[in-house]
Amino acid sequence: MDKNNLVTVQDLHNMKEEIISEFAAMTGNITTQKEWLRSAEVMGMLSISTGTLQNLRINGDIPFTKIGGTLYYERKAILKVLNDNKSAA
Repeated sequence: MDKNNLVTVQDLHNMKEEIISEFAAMTGNITTQKEWLRSAEVMGMLSISTGTLQNLRINGDIPFTKIGGTLYYERKAILKVLNDNKSAA
């Protein structure tokens, strides 16, 4: 680990929110259908890794919005991607 890397308060806040979201997704404690999801929620919803989600963003397969250092995904866009890639097999 490079000792010159600094962790900001925003980094810690983002990490806390992702951990809470991931824990809620794993335990099924999400009671409302939020319109906008964070990365951890999308990864839990699709059962994918951070790298896979990044590849989906890079390839333009999943639209996202970035505010500050936080990525947001519209729930209906994620569901549309799932439906558009549905196999008839």
